[in-house]
Amino acid sequence: MEDIKQAILDFAENNKKTKFYFNDMEKGVRKVFPDIKARAVKKAATELINEEKLIYFSTGSSTMYGLKGRGQTEDH
Repeated sequence: MEDIKQAILDFAENNKKTKFYFNDMEKGVRKVFPDIKARAVKKAATELINEEKLIYFSTGSSTMYGLKGRGQTEDH
């Protein structure tokens, strides 16, 4: 699980955008772990949110993720 969380953090740090959709994050993680299931990525992302390393952004119609402290952030 720690490897997946690190892959998510690497994706978030190296992404040009400060906010990203789950599908984009999943594609980024699949570059490192090609056979990973979406559920495992979701579980790791939730743990990162609970650890306050990632935060949610609500666009009104969907949820985006962002790296805490990068770009325009807000409390979740």
